Amino acid sequence: MASLTAPVAATTLSGAPAMARPTGHAPTYYAATAAPVPPRPALEGDATAQVCVIGAGFTGISAALHLAERGLSVIVLEGKRVGWGASGRNGGQIVNGYSRDLETIRRRYGADAASALGSMALEGGDIIRERVARYGIDCDLVEGGFFAAFTPKQMRELEHHKRSWEEHGHHGLEMVDRAALPRVVDTRRYIGGMIDRRGGHIHPLNLVLGQAAALEANGGTIHEDSPVLRVEQGAKPRVVTARGAVTADFVLVCGNAYLGDAVPEITRDIMPVSSQIITTEPLPGELLDRLLPTNLCVEDCNYILDYFRRTADNRLLYGGGVVYGGQDPASITGKIRPAMLKTFPELKDVRIDFAWSGNFALTLTRVPHVGRLTPNIYFSHGDSGHGVTTTHLLGRLLAEAVAGQASRFDAFAALPCLPFPGGRTLRVPLTVLGAWYYSLRDRLGV
Repeated sequence: MASLTAPVAATTLSGAPAMARPTGHAPTYYAATAAPVPPRPALEGDATAQVCVIGAGFTGISAALHLAERGLSVIVLEGKRVGWGASGRNGGQIVNGYSRDLETIRRRYGADAASALGSMALEGGDIIRERVARYGIDCDLVEGGFFAAFTPKQMRELEHHKRSWEEHGHHGLEMVDRAALPRVVDTRRYIGGMIDRRGGHIHPLNLVLGQAAALEANGGTIHEDSPVLRVEQGAKPRVVTARGAVTADFVLVCGNAYLGDAVPEITRDIMPVSSQIITTEPLPGELLDRLLPTNLCVEDCNYILDYFRRTADNRLLYGGGVVYGGQDPASITGKIRPAMLKTFPELKDVRIDFAWSGNFALTLTRVPHVGRLTPNIYFSHGDSGHGVTTTHLLGRLLAEAVAGQASRFDAFAALPCLPFPGGRTLRVPLTVLGAWYYSLRDRLGV
């Protein structure tokens, strides 16, 4: 997924009946079907805690919940609403690993780095399942995902990834050839792919809302409508909002693409990128049973990929595309619907009920940017489109580091984060040029 931007051109189309949604969220399918939750009050005045977390998305809430379970006092500051950004707008797919495969990590950073990251590559999905089971979170969890290949080259790459994963203990993978493809996804667009039994899909907004409620049940505090203006460093760092401040022993910066200018030292090394999603009207169950017989979520293997899945109320949720810099296309539906119809031409007369956009934080290396600004201010962002599982893992690692167990956190923090060529001025056109090159290779099958 997976603004992920600000309230964007998300729309209800074609006269579809409007559904109630939590106040303050962009009008996405997820907001329209989310569990009802009351708003949390904004921070007023001065407060103290052992840990102050900036951002109430997956990373921040994951870290805060781990800390609260350890008995630490935690205050979370959120500029909008819990899950307002990427955590509540993504494709809802549990995709294991990172935005760069373990072999790439090995080539770039060495065998030790690949071994360390490989040993944690399945942990994010496990944390999600642990949270759902422990706290009874109703987020439509469905097991299993599928990587779809267009070309023989992509099939060979999937076979290589399978062998690499198996070296790191992941044995829930199964190659699927063209003859067997209709039992996974009924389309002529692909030639095969790979099933990941430890993948899956969820209602992401309900997942983060459920974990936020669990945090509060464990004694944590969340303040919404409390955008951070600045972080004052020191022996006891101070996090300042418009109407208050939190003084803490530790600060965790988890704003990702929505951090703004509160901590400019780290935001200069990421770039916001928007992805777009549409959701159909409810479809006949028998149609979806044919199109996605085993209810696996699907993402393809292109450099700029499409992803889709069935929802709990029998819609098709279809996403893809990128806009570097985080802007929105002129028409989200106009951008995504043609790709959906290439995959499933039989949906040409189906109504689109929801269309929205959202931003994720991209790094030049496509691996997360993790580290310390000072000995008591830690940060994690830049999951580069692989955030649903990685954020949950990194939230745990942030909590471990606060508790003095930093070895796994340091495995990520040791990886270099390189600035985008051209800085803020040229990073978008240069990245677009690179994406065009790799997309051309996808089309040519080379």
